[in-house]
Amino acid sequence: MTSFALGVGIGLSLIVAIGAQNAFVLRQGIARRHVGLVVAICALSDAVLITAGVAGVGAVVDRLPVLVTVVTVAGAVFLLTYGALAFRRALRPSALVLGDDSAVASRRTVALTALALTWLNPHVYLDTMVFLGSVANRETGSDRWLFAGGAVVASLLWFTALGVGARFLTPVFARPGAWRVLDVAVGGVMVAIAVVLITGL
Repeated sequence: MTSFALGVGIGLSLIVAIGAQNAFVLRQGIARRHVGLVVAICALSDAVLITAGVAGVGAVVDRLPVLVTVVTVAGAVFLLTYGALAFRRALRPSALVLGDDSAVASRRTVALTALALTWLNPHVYLDTMVFLGSVANRETGSDRWLFAGGAVVASLLWFTALGVGARFLTPVFARPGAWRVLDVAVGGVMVAIAVVLITGL
């Protein structure tokens, strides 16, 4: 149980940090649109990456800086684009009043966005596959898989809590002005992360 608890603790410490993925889950949770789909994609993606890291794939990724560079550039471009869209939405917040189906993205669009925010983020590979993988492999025998299980559970708990818990903010976001503030914040987070990625190359 110690290894499992360690996995939960370290997993949460990495996942809870504010980032592009969390901002997207929060926004979908507030709007109550495709929350289960987004949570499932984020949690399952983390589970795959964590399992791969414990299995040793993280060591391979760590030795392929070109792959990390490609993902970094692609991720930065996507984040800048998503950030620009968030700023554009902030200029027209009335289009986001809850119940206005004309502004609702399709399940396909939401799913692709969640996948892109997860798999085009180089920090996801470094955090889950490289870092968590290396920590897990310090454990002996089956303990490393208990650690991995803890990290996977931490991811599932966090995304579920964020997506479902966000609905309690819905009354606040019934006002267009609140959506403007949220979208400006989301756009700022996306652009800031993109800048950090680009300057870190």
